[in-house]
Amino acid sequence: MSQKTIPKHIGIIMDGNRRWAKKHGYPSIRGHQQGLDTLVETVEIAHQKGIKYITVYAFSTENWKRTPKELNFLMNLTLKAFEKHISRMHEQNVKFLMMGSFEGLSEKIAAGFKNAETLTKNNTGIVFSVCFNYGGQQEIVDAVKNIISDKVNNSDIDVHKINNYLYHPEVPDIDLVLRTSGEMRLSNFMLWRSAYSEFIFFDILWPDFNESYLDMAIKEYDKRQRRYGG
Repeated sequence: MSQKTIPKHIGIIMDGNRRWAKKHGYPSIRGHQQGLDTLVETVEIAHQKGIKYITVYAFSTENWKRTPKELNFLMNLTLKAFEKHISRMHEQNVKFLMMGSFEGLSEKIAAGFKNAETLTKNNTGIVFSVCFNYGGQQEIVDAVKNIISDKVNNSDIDVHKINNYLYHPEVPDIDLVLRTSGEMRLSNFMLWRSAYSEFIFFDILWPDFNESYLDMAIKEYDKRQRRYGG
């Protein structure tokens, strides 16, 4: 595929796992499992296409409102994902980052994220960031709190300074945000880094996402003219 412009950083709001399961007559947990498989495949394909950064919305601060049964499954699925996929991603030169707060996470989950970051920290391939226990507003609140804690002078606070206090500030702004399931909203995803993002919304449910949809998104992105307000 020969697009003139490939987005450097793609953000994905993976929506529709539970609806996919219901549609196919499965329990909701089956949808989350299928969604994980789709995610792993998508990261590999994005890596092959030369995309430098991919960030996905895996678990929001609002997702704690779900039932204890579903939450327990999601946490166990996350642990299994570390066991099953991180070593392979490491072999493929993928660098893994966790975007979000460790507050409220179990020791096992927190250790899983930290170990994955440590294992892959020197990798030079695609940077795969997972927004987990994440809220875009909370990220900005945490940045402001740390700026105050560091007693930064008012005159020194600008866009670049705030950016330096975000989670993993080395990760650049998002060029292209994708959302599945037909919903057309950000849902508190990467509010700061998506200020000038392009958006593409798919009617399909996340477990049905595949390479052809990613190709469609890249092709559409290539047609966009990004003016950044100019």
